[in-house]
Amino acid sequence: MFKNNSKNNAIKYLNQAAQDLNNLYNITIPNTITVHLGNPDEEAEDVTVPFLYYIKNVASSELYPTWPESALKANVHAITSFALNRVYTEWYRSRGYDFDITSSPQYDQEFILNRGLFDTINAVADEVFTHYIAREGQMQPLYAKFCDGKILQCEGLQQWGTVDLSAAGYSPIEILRYYYGEDINIETGTPIVNTENSFPGEVFQLGDSNIYVLRMQLYLDRIRGNYPGIPQIKPITGSFNQSTEDAVRAFQSIFNLPVTGDIDKATWYMIIQRYNSIARLEELTTQENLISQVDGITEEAYLEGDIRAEIELIQYALNVLSAYYPSIRGVPITGFFDEQTRNSVMDFQKSMGFEPTGAVNRETFDALMSSLFGILESLPEEAVYLPRFRWPGVEFKPGDESPLIYIIQEMLYYISLIIPAIPPFEPSGVYDENTRRAVQAFQGTQGMEPTGILDANTWDTIVEVYRSQRYGASSGGQPII
Repeated sequence: MFKNNSKNNAIKYLNQAAQDLNNLYNITIPNTITVHLGNPDEEAEDVTVPFLYYIKNVASSELYPTWPESALKANVHAITSFALNRVYTEWYRSRGYDFDITSSPQYDQEFILNRGLFDTINAVADEVFTHYIAREGQMQPLYAKFCDGKILQCEGLQQWGTVDLSAAGYSPIEILRYYYGEDINIETGTPIVNTENSFPGEVFQLGDSNIYVLRMQLYLDRIRGNYPGIPQIKPITGSFNQSTEDAVRAFQSIFNLPVTGDIDKATWYMIIQRYNSIARLEELTTQENLISQVDGITEEAYLEGDIRAEIELIQYALNVLSAYYPSIRGVPITGFFDEQTRNSVMDFQKSMGFEPTGAVNRETFDALMSSLFGILESLPEEAVYLPRFRWPGVEFKPGDESPLIYIIQEMLYYISLIIPAIPPFEPSGVYDENTRRAVQAFQGTQGMEPTGILDANTWDTIVEVYRSQRYGASSGGQPII
C-alpha cells in the first residue's frame, strides 16, 4: 500500500526548489524585498516589504506625480530593473549582508519607510512592475543607473530628461533606448514567486547529487576561466565527485575561506559573488550559456531539487515497485525530487546493479519505466490505481512517444470501459492513430472541440474524469496498486 500522498510536508521544499530552478532558468519577481534603512555598513534596521510597495515607494520618493505617463513608465522600468538586478545577482547577500538593497540613493535607490504614495505613480507601478529592462539576447535585469539630471549628472537615465523626451513624443521604450542604447528591450509578464535566500540551508559535500551542486559546478567552471588555479570539474552532472571537491578546495584557498572541500553558506555566496563579478566585468549580464549547459545536462538526468512533471511519474514508479520489493522505499508523490526520493532511487539502482548515485539518468529512468509498465500490464485494468498527474506542458499529438502518454492512455482506456462512445485501445506510450481517435471521442463526450490533440485542458479533464470514475466522489488517499 502507498503511504498517504498528502503534499503538506513537501511545501517548504517545493518553494525552495522552485526558487532555485527559477534562478537557473528565468527571471522572476519576488513577493518581497528586504531593505536596509541606511548605507550598507551603517547600523540600521532591515525591513522586508512587498516588492510592489517598494517600487511604488521609490518611485514616489524619486519622481513627480505630474510628470507625463511615458516618463513615469520609463522611470519605473528603471527602478524595477535596478532592484531586480540587486536581487538576482544577490549583490549584498553574496557579500555577507542579510538584505537585498539599501535605502540610500548614494548606493541604490531612495526608499522612505511609511511615506505617502502618489495615486498616479501607484497606477503606473501596478501596470508595469512586472516589466524590467534587459539588453537584446540577454535575461538578467539591467543594472539601470539613473540620476535626477539637474543637480546630479550620470551616464544612465536622467529623470528630468525623461520629461523633456516625453514632451517630444518619445514612448517609454524610446526614452530607455535614448539613455541605455538601442539594444534595450522591455521584458514583460515576468512571473511573481515566493523567494527566499538562495542558499538551500545544507552543506554540500562529496557524494551529494542534486541541482544545487549542478549550479555550483557550472559557476565554478566559469570562474575557472579567470582563475586557472581552480582544477576542471569532470564531468559536470550535478554529482559532487572528487574533481568537484578539488575545485572547491582550490576556490576556498584562493578566496581565503576555510579549506574544507565542502560547499557551506560562506562558500556558496562567495562562488555567487565571484561569478557575478566576472559576468559584470565582461558585460555578460545573461546566463544564456549557463542555461544551455543546464538544458544539456538535465535533459539526460533528473536531479534532487527537480520539479518537472516527470518527477511525479518517477515517484509513482518507485511506490509501485516498493509494493513488490521490500528493499525499495516508498515516497510521497509531491512532484518534488527531495532527499527521500533520492534515497528511494538509490534503493532501486542497487537492486538493478547500477551505481547508486541517486540521480535518475537515462539508464535508471528507462529501467524504472520498464519495471513499472511490466507490472501495470500484468494487472487487470480495474486493479490499477493512478494518482493525479499534472499536465507536463507538452501538447501531445500523433507520432509523439513518452511514458506520460502511456499513463494518460491507461486513464483513457479505463474511461472507455465506462463510456462506450470512446473506442478501446491498448496503451503503448506512443500517440498513435487509435489514441488520437480515443482522445477525439473523449473530447466530444465532454463538449470540447474534438481536435484529437492532447492539450492541457484535455489532459486535466481526462485526469478528473478518470479519478471520478475510479475513486468516486472522494479521490484522496487511494492506494497506488
